[in-house]
Amino acid sequence: MADTGWPGCAKSLKGVILDLCGVLYDSGEGDGVAISGSVEAVKRLKASDLQLRFCTNETQATREKFVAKLRRLGFDISESEVFPPAPAAIAVLKERGLRPHLLVHDGLRPEFDGVDKTNPNCVIIGDAAEHFSYQNLNEAFRVLIGLEKPVLFSLGQGRYYKETDGLKLDVGVYMKALEYACDLKAEVIGKPSRTFFQSVLNDMGLEPHEVLMIGDDLVNDVGGAQCCGMKGVQVRTGKYRPSDERHPAVTADGTADDVAQAVDLILSQRGH
Repeated sequence: MADTGWPGCAKSLKGVILDLCGVLYDSGEGDGVAISGSVEAVKRLKASDLQLRFCTNETQATREKFVAKLRRLGFDISESEVFPPAPAAIAVLKERGLRPHLLVHDGLRPEFDGVDKTNPNCVIIGDAAEHFSYQNLNEAFRVLIGLEKPVLFSLGQGRYYKETDGLKLDVGVYMKALEYACDLKAEVIGKPSRTFFQSVLNDMGLEPHEVLMIGDDLVNDVGGAQCCGMKGVQVRTGKYRPSDERHPAVTADGTADDVAQAVDLILSQRGH
């Protein structure tokens, strides 16, 4: 009888997906800070027979700049292994012939350089941080309200995240404001979207039951992965709160103190 619980399920795994912010590092001044043991944990996973990908809702920098930052923090990570929402959003724009008005962080704008933004017929909202001014939100609202069929894309839908100096409001808060003002429902690109997780699984060439997601966000990381048929483990770092373990809707398959402990448990189950 196969062991389907945590950590026994690790025996039959073929791949692992890691969240980045709050799992491998805490963002903040400069490049932020690697979480204790996380650089070594990534090394150990890479040396194992498991496939490894990184799935993030990071939207304050281009993928290239973001990966360069992770490498400066000591992580052996390449661009092709990292799945952020912006490239997925660009694919959707091309497929549907849409021209976006961008309410995003200045650091992300170069990602959209090749995209037609004249006479916009949709809005893309990302974690714009200090660029979420009244003026910028109102401008996005006016674009949406002026469209016959308003389309709002949100790069993730997080409520908040943790930086080295404390918790920060995330894109989901501002997404909800625009939804309410325009009486519409945003299309979320990024976690917890099933399509987003499926694109990572497709890249790995694996089935959901063969893959485990490790994240600090119970709803978007763990819950999103579980909705796709994956197992989800929450780490007690980043935005983790003790109340997560009593959440009314989402129960993690397991919890670990940090990514180092989670990787220990996975590899020891596999005889490494």
